[in-house]
Amino acid sequence: MQLATAAQMKELDRRAIEDCGVPSLELMEHAAQAVADAVWELIQPDKSICASSFGVIIHHKKDGTPPTGEEQRQVDEIREIVESKNTDPTPRVAVFCGPGNNGGDGVACARLLMEKGGCYVRAFFVGDRTKMTPDERAMEEKLLAAGGRLEDFLVDMTSRKTLEATMDFEQQKLLMWLSTCDCMVDALFGIGLRRPVEGVFRTAVLQMQSGHRCPVVSCDIPSGVNADTGEILGEAVQAKMTVTFTLPKPGLFVGEGAARAGEVRTADIGIPGEAMHWLYREGQRLETMDHPNIGLLRRPRSAHKGDFGKLFILAGSEGFTGAPVLAARAALRTGAGLVYLGVPRDIYPIIAVKCDEAMPFPLPEDASLILEKAKSCDIAVIGPGLGRAPETQALVLSLLEELDIPVVLDADGINALSGHIDVLDRRRALTVLTPHEGEFSRLTGCPLPIQDRLTAARDFAREHGCVLVLKGPGTVTAAPDGSAYINTTGNPGMAKGGSGDVLAGMIAALLGQKHLRWKGDNALELMADAVFYHGAAGDLCAQTLGEYAMLPTDLIEALPNTLGQWSD
Repeated sequence: MQLATAAQMKELDRRAIEDCGVPSLELMEHAAQAVADAVWELIQPDKSICASSFGVIIHHKKDGTPPTGEEQRQVDEIREIVESKNTDPTPRVAVFCGPGNNGGDGVACARLLMEKGGCYVRAFFVGDRTKMTPDERAMEEKLLAAGGRLEDFLVDMTSRKTLEATMDFEQQKLLMWLSTCDCMVDALFGIGLRRPVEGVFRTAVLQMQSGHRCPVVSCDIPSGVNADTGEILGEAVQAKMTVTFTLPKPGLFVGEGAARAGEVRTADIGIPGEAMHWLYREGQRLETMDHPNIGLLRRPRSAHKGDFGKLFILAGSEGFTGAPVLAARAALRTGAGLVYLGVPRDIYPIIAVKCDEAMPFPLPEDASLILEKAKSCDIAVIGPGLGRAPETQALVLSLLEELDIPVVLDADGINALSGHIDVLDRRRALTVLTPHEGEFSRLTGCPLPIQDRLTAARDFAREHGCVLVLKGPGTVTAAPDGSAYINTTGNPGMAKGGSGDVLAGMIAALLGQKHLRWKGDNALELMADAVFYHGAAGDLCAQTLGEYAMLPTDLIEALPNTLGQWSD
């Protein structure tokens, strides 16, 4: 699915309103309706979140004296808020609205929920009212006309300890009511947030993190998440669902933002086609991988094994005998026709026992013979478990200099480039690097953790004329022209040594099959497809084996079922 950055979305909105004549309030109304529909789905009476019972703990004075009349009145009011929840099953919804148009979406959502009936809605304004946009003011007038109001949220505290010590009674009542809510709507910030969340906004964000039983629906993106990078700006809302408008934003799928977004739904709010065509025509391709680009086309009936790719794999070292086997098996399971596996002579006997379909051979001492073998193949995989011995690194650099076939560079193949990035820059054939963040940091010197994975991957691919597959949650596949795919499959159970070796073999296997290259220069799409299938196999393993127990070998065994789902 096509993604849009914050800047692109602002331009789309401008074109829709100014060039196409779509009223901004109409766009806001459509956005609010999509959020209201999501809230209603979560608070229906048959949902388990409405079945909880509540109690209140009253703290008595330390000196044992009885409460005054005023103190007893306050206790009774607090108790009534809680007990009324136990006797009245009507769902309670809190809508937090900031001073921008995202807040306007929230105000409109509160009105739509009130008009629908069946729930008790309170809308809270957070921030400075002088900064309200005209559209949000218009939506507040509609809310007032419908019998609601936009209350000021003035609890400017950042810790529960501080709140108990300083907040007044009305603030205590408010927080107690919020603790009984069945759903909250996050409409604090839109996609333009670039600075840390502070003050009363931080208090509101923390309130939306305060309990797992109360789901949060975020408008466009969880407040506190950078829409372009997924970076958490101080604090961020933990949403159960994010209703994003027109097109998803990158920050919903990369970085920590992916973990805060919950289920992501995309709502069409009425941006005209002519405005959307600008993005498709002018914008660089930036998409999520929620299905394969190409799919696995039917194999030609007249084909032979050479048509499905001859792969050369240079991998393995003492103590790392699993990596080459995993890469080779994954390549074969993904359809490679022939796989030649070159390994150091001292581990060859071990590898030979493990391989049935792949063809292992001990590396000769003469590097020219290794080069000759690699040149006879269609594609090479260099690096899984290869080690960092000086002579090994020299061999890797020599092959990169001499080979004119595509190369998938993984693990120690990438490490060999550290300090020799010029070798990569001089290559003219396709080069694919598949680093995890640690390897990428060693190669580039960028600090860990990488705050903006998408930009880092795209910049490196552009600068060095290669394809970069930056592994991790939301794996990014970036091309030299700035295009990129963000993967949506996979799970933490794949975070085990060997998973990357499997991916390297899969990428090479898809690139080497001639019938899959029918669409011209579709190498980027095939590589992104390999990442998708890799994650999908991991998801299948998680379902059947659990994230703790699954192994990289299980990924390979899951490939037949996974690939079968997407075969023509």
